[in-house]
Amino acid sequence: MPKTILVVDDFEDTQVLLKFLLEKLGFEVLQARDGWKAVESVKRQTPDLILMDMAMPQVNGLAATKLIRQLKEASEIPIIAFTASGSFIYQQAIDAGCNDLIEKPIDIEKLELIIEKYLKN
Repeated sequence: MPKTILVVDDFEDTQVLLKFLLEKLGFEVLQARDGWKAVESVKRQTPDLILMDMAMPQVNGLAATKLIRQLKEASEIPIIAFTASGSFIYQQAIDAGCNDLIEKPIDIEKLELIIEKYLKN
């Protein structure tokens, strides 16, 4: 059974690209366009890993990560922040509950390595 990755991003282009790449790698992909939808998605179907954009309207990635970490069923899910803000936001992302960070534009090889690191079993 393929592992499931939730992609949270408010830009459709990013969603389409990541869905294509992740499905090509053999993952099932769930999508959410904002932090609220991400929290609701996790409540419905617990993913194996979350790729969380940090800059989104309404509920940003930091707030959504904090909310997801409060869910009993989601407390151990690896959450990977991705952002165009560079490493500037790294410590904030970690403090919010993210496990790691990857910068935009996303380097496919780095993304694969990070996913492999957190989904190695």
